[in-house]
Amino acid sequence: MAKTITLPDAVYADLESASKELTLMAGKPISLSMTVYLLTAVYRSHVSEPCARDAFRQRLANSDIMSPEEFEKTWDKTQPKTVE
Repeated sequence: MAKTITLPDAVYADLESASKELTLMAGKPISLSMTVYLLTAVYRSHVSEPCARDAFRQRLANSDIMSPEEFEKTWDKTQPKTVE
């Protein structure tokens, strides 16, 4: 069963852009949900490689990432889009 999520405009725009790029690569339509699935598959493939996983973990640990609460407050200033 499909689930509905709410995304900030900038995140939605990135998702749309990735979907368009994947559509061009595939030569056939790639929906937003297919895009999320493919991006998740690429992420899982990347972090399944130990060296890549360790490098990614170090980069995350050393980056200035907002907390989920800070992220939500920051993006609350934009009108979110709902994706089904």
